[in-house]
Amino acid sequence: MDRGYTIGQLAHAAGVPLSTLRYYERVGLLQPTGRAPNNYRFYTRDALQMVRFIRAAQATGFTLDDVHTLLTLRSGNTTLCKDVQPLLTTRLADVAQRLKDMRHIHRVLTTMLALCHAQEQHAPCHVIDRLTDALS
Repeated sequence: MDRGYTIGQLAHAAGVPLSTLRYYERVGLLQPTGRAPNNYRFYTRDALQMVRFIRAAQATGFTLDDVHTLLTLRSGNTTLCKDVQPLLTTRLADVAQRLKDMRHIHRVLTTMLALCHAQEQHAPCHVIDRLTDALS
């Protein structure tokens, strides 16, 4: 019988560091199927699918708390849109805020670069002065 994967094999198959799988275990997102006679944890192919689901959800912007909620919803017979929609709405609002913040950073850096280009190349840099002033 194929027992599946050791934790190292699972990490390799999923393309994640071993520490990631151990963290997922600590926070309750992943559990080994059992222990081999040598006391190594082993996992089934379902665990590989679980790790891939977790990584896909994270790549989409979901937090690990969100992932836990999604997995809880997923464990039922049917996952209803009305249950997933609040998570999507929250993550979308977070992404919108991060985009707004990134546009602001882009404008600030563009202004700083223009200021730098306006100076002689061997002149003191006013960008450093502005950043220093911002600390005060």
